[in-house]
Amino acid sequence: MTDRQKSEIKRLKAGASYFGCGAYLSKLDSLHRSEIYNTLGYERLVRKNGDITRFYKECDSNWQQTFYLMLLRTMGGIDNKEAFTELSRRVPYAAILREREVPHNIEAMLIGGSGLLEIYPHDEYILNLKRNFEYLSAKYSITPMEPSDWKLQKIYPNNHPILRLSQIATFLTHTKDVMDRVLECQTSRDVNILFSVETLPYWINHYTPASEQKRSVSKRIGQTKSDLLAINLVVQMQFAYGSYTTSERLRSRALSLLENIKAENNSIISQWNSYGKIAQTAFDSQALLQLSFEYCKSHRCEECPVGRRIVSQVETEE
Repeated sequence: MTDRQKSEIKRLKAGASYFGCGAYLSKLDSLHRSEIYNTLGYERLVRKNGDITRFYKECDSNWQQTFYLMLLRTMGGIDNKEAFTELSRRVPYAAILREREVPHNIEAMLIGGSGLLEIYPHDEYILNLKRNFEYLSAKYSITPMEPSDWKLQKIYPNNHPILRLSQIATFLTHTKDVMDRVLECQTSRDVNILFSVETLPYWINHYTPASEQKRSVSKRIGQTKSDLLAINLVVQMQFAYGSYTTSERLRSRALSLLENIKAENNSIISQWNSYGKIAQTAFDSQALLQLSFEYCKSHRCEECPVGRRIVSQVETEE
């Protein structure tokens, strides 16, 4: 490596903390930028596929339980994904299937299993959930989690774990062949329709137990959350199951779905887009997240697809 190339690597590493190579990406034509995104996007899908494969083995090679685990994990978001994952282990999908004709029983198992009922005042609905859970926990040997397992501070009301668990309960109750339905999704609208189920009536006037709202508000999963479910659940399951069954049709569907969804809106993508609108679709934003977490944060500029291109240009200029 020449002195100029070493100097360029040093400059790139200095700018890695604020994603300085975004300026370079913004100046590329769409074809060359797509080449980089294709490499990074595929890397991210492969990495997430590895995560799902590990969960699949943990679930005794049961795809239905694996999907259920991934559903809860994704619904948990950044703050509570590990707590939701643990809950999926304590309340297995087999128990959900056996009780799916009675929505209140599924809700009782999920919310009761979370341990969160213990920290809220008792009203009639909560007392009924507790009574149901006492019976169901004995029937299925469910050991509830501790309330301290959950992060509840600075959580928006519509993202509260108990409300999310109620939404999961109604989704699992009203959706037959859930994994097959997920594998069939081809557009953002398909995903939104699939997950846009109404909660049980109690939650129309509540975000959390025993705290009644003055006006009724639908608690359906909104477009923003369903897009995140599309990106982090539907696409990942399509790609993972497509890889497992060697179905290029499913893997291609996963890629097309990412291209059908607009780019994620978070602090990292906002920083990349400060250099220009370089993330327009979810495939773009997933590629940039891969770049951020796998290369920029570790200052791996020599190995980075973007860094290598910049350094190679220095070489040709000499």
